[in-house]
Amino acid sequence: MTFMEFTREIYWNVGHGAGTLVPMYALTLVAIAVFAWGFLQRLKVYRLGKPLNRSDNSGARIVGLLKDVLLQTKVMTVRGPGIAHGLFFWGFFLLFIGTCLIFLQADFTDLFFDIKFLKGTFYLYFSLVLDLAGLVAVVMLAGLFVRRYLVRPEGLETTKDDAIMHGLLFAILLTGFFIEGARMAVTELGSPLASWSPVGLVFARGMVFLGEESLKSLHVGLWWFHMLLVVGFIMLVPFTKFRHILTTSANYFFVDQGPKGNLTTLDLEDEAAETFGVTQVSELTWKDIFDTDACTQCKRCQDRCPAHTTDKPLSPMKVVNQIGEVAFNSPGDNLVETVSRDALWACTTCLACQEICPASIEHVNKIVDMRRNMVLMEGEFPGEEVMAAAEHVEVNGNPLGLGYASRGDWAEAVGVKELADDPDVDILYFVGCYASFDKRNIKIATSFVKLCQAAGLKVGILGKEEKCCGDPVRKIGNEYLYQSLAAENIELIKSYNVKQIVTTCPHCFNTLNKDYRDLGFSLPVEHYTVFLEKLVTKGSVKLRKDSFDCTYHDSCYLGRHNDIYEQPRVLLDVAGARVVEMDQNQSEGFCCGAGGGRILAEENLGERINNKRVGMAAETGAKMLVSNCPFCLTMFEDGIKGLGMEESMVSKDIAEILVERLS
Repeated sequence: MTFMEFTREIYWNVGHGAGTLVPMYALTLVAIAVFAWGFLQRLKVYRLGKPLNRSDNSGARIVGLLKDVLLQTKVMTVRGPGIAHGLFFWGFFLLFIGTCLIFLQADFTDLFFDIKFLKGTFYLYFSLVLDLAGLVAVVMLAGLFVRRYLVRPEGLETTKDDAIMHGLLFAILLTGFFIEGARMAVTELGSPLASWSPVGLVFARGMVFLGEESLKSLHVGLWWFHMLLVVGFIMLVPFTKFRHILTTSANYFFVDQGPKGNLTTLDLEDEAAETFGVTQVSELTWKDIFDTDACTQCKRCQDRCPAHTTDKPLSPMKVVNQIGEVAFNSPGDNLVETVSRDALWACTTCLACQEICPASIEHVNKIVDMRRNMVLMEGEFPGEEVMAAAEHVEVNGNPLGLGYASRGDWAEAVGVKELADDPDVDILYFVGCYASFDKRNIKIATSFVKLCQAAGLKVGILGKEEKCCGDPVRKIGNEYLYQSLAAENIELIKSYNVKQIVTTCPHCFNTLNKDYRDLGFSLPVEHYTVFLEKLVTKGSVKLRKDSFDCTYHDSCYLGRHNDIYEQPRVLLDVAGARVVEMDQNQSEGFCCGAGGGRILAEENLGERINNKRVGMAAETGAKMLVSNCPFCLTMFEDGIKGLGMEESMVSKDIAEILVERLS
């Protein structure tokens, strides 16, 4: 056999006549019909949800889908099981491509045009790649099997679907190698071609003792058995977790391309609306229901949820699966009752679940929508203290219950005026409630102003005219109060000739920069760390570099919600910081516990989230815990006191560190 003649007979020993092709394609058509029927049944359930446009900007969506599917980018963000799954996918995908090429030649190009492309050098590498791909797939599947059934990490739920998936995939892969081995034992042993199928060669050598006739009988029997396994696989996809092959991939196309973490702004003036928020499946969007089919129950969201890891009854994974169970089995059930109030109130909306999810599932909006129904339709709150805080916001524009007239009193000490008295300013500092009233956080406000003044900038505030941005009440579910506050703030700010808005609170920044956009607000808004980093880089603010050690906490609403990680670290570096990072930092940072309106609520279940984060900071050995958020600072100071660490750790804001180093 010459080099160019290397090839093989594709339907060797099975035959390429009607006796093979008719039943083979008949079974394939049956499998496709069952596959399509199964997904059509699920499509009917998706359609129970409200309409939602997730097909705009289709070009970018297709690019994102191809990247996340073919490169397994989201899956492989977690090492270990992520890499194993990625390698398994690539192995199985190559086998699928190889199978398609075989059918293309055997039943189309060769049959109708006498064209064979599986020959010569191409065929040699084709055989080698497919053999190694099959080996990788088997080894990775075995690794995933060991993890699920022998090692079994805490919280990893295993169902009969998992057994079906592992068993069927193992059977398909191994029968493929046995078929190859039987064929090679008869046709290729001793030839140069055999070495290009190294795994098949091992099987062939182990089977050659059976003799030619027995090998042929075994080969044809296994060939049809393998065919039936593949047909069964196709038919089972819609009815088992196999469906994630399509639904997770499709979810990459349906991803929310709007501002990260943004919530739907309710039309509270819709006279046709009978309810607000969600308690029934029909009140969800179709995407919310589709998400439940995309979930692979990998538990990544659960592992990173600050509420779950501090022994609270919330698991983002279970919330998604409970919604799916109701949607597909009992769509009339009350979702709030199914998920449970304690689970819903425990969420800090930190976005850790969505950031790590390999299936692009949107957990937070589902939770907030159910909260909205409890608050707006039932008048329920997670506690009396939250109800009181909401009342304080309505009356005084802040949740602390302090008189609105004193909101700007802190500014007199640094010579800052309210816009009502002097509207000619370089920037409007939207102070927020905590930096306006809380003595500890007022230090951050004055520090920021002094840094701006050092750059020659004139700062103005709204003072007594400013209202709470609305973030805490919105995330707790009170959309009506949020929109009332937002409308007042927007109208007020528009009445002044403001050029630029800066906030020291990531929650204010996120709300003004994203949520207010839905209500017609368009002015540029920056968090102070981004604003100051520009001033420092330009040399407008000159700092002394005094060395110190610290650990830095990424605020969820600055980090995960807005992907701002670099600028705060640049400022710390300029100030002389040697930052010792906590294990969970940047996009995997652990929440302080105050988001999602939890700053207003007592934490009565499980371990306190702020205590856990302070403990993580202490493990670094650093004596200073630095943050960039008034909520985080408040939570950390409480955590340090609660853990009795006043003598060994101090909590500071970046602005305080910078102002101490002004030249």
